[in-house]
Amino acid sequence: MKKVLQKATYNLQRRTFILVFMYLWGCASSTQLTGSWKNPEATGKTYNNIVVAALTENILVRQEVEQDLVNELNAKGLNAIKSIDVFPPHTSSEKQPDVNQLLENMRGKNYDAILTVALVDEKTQTRYVPDNVGYSPVTRYSWYGRFRGYYTYLYPVLYEPGYYTEDKIYYLETNLYDVNTDHLLWSAQSRSYSPGSLRKAAEKLAEITVNKLAEDNLIAAGQPQR
Repeated sequence: MKKVLQKATYNLQRRTFILVFMYLWGCASSTQLTGSWKNPEATGKTYNNIVVAALTENILVRQEVEQDLVNELNAKGLNAIKSIDVFPPHTSSEKQPDVNQLLENMRGKNYDAILTVALVDEKTQTRYVPDNVGYSPVTRYSWYGRFRGYYTYLYPVLYEPGYYTEDKIYYLETNLYDVNTDHLLWSAQSRSYSPGSLRKAAEKLAEITVNKLAEDNLIAAGQPQR
């Protein structure tokens, strides 16, 4: 009988651990760098005057993403500006802006690089959320210390039905181009898993992107701009 109870307790512990892990993993919002590439010819030069361009027709998204990247670059002591301040959004009735003219404008204002951000893919993932998963560490021992309390507490957690929900996974690409040569210097791919808000996702994307640029010696970290 003792072995049966021990086995039942072990099984409950194992199933509870799995459910809690799935629950916490599924709910966690994160933005991560998944890969990067640096042009082998991009050596010996760092970039200090950067135009940040989020390639999207959504004005709000463009402003949020560009501003957060500008803030991170400024915090490293670099001069950065949002592309929306250099070339404002055009309406659907207007023709596509002349890219050569855009480059000339940036060169004329002494910008040496342009950092672009684009959404390259979007996926939907369905996951199961078990009901009532979780417990307070303060009251844990009151039910964990005896099998009767342990079993009574966990049984409804394990057998009450949960629900299904959908999460969004966004795949983004960030590129750094030399304004004078028009050549690609650096490219990075990132993934944002079920971001709770545009603000949090944009801030995290800016942080990991600028840190990686500094790590790859494409920007020189100096004193933060005031």
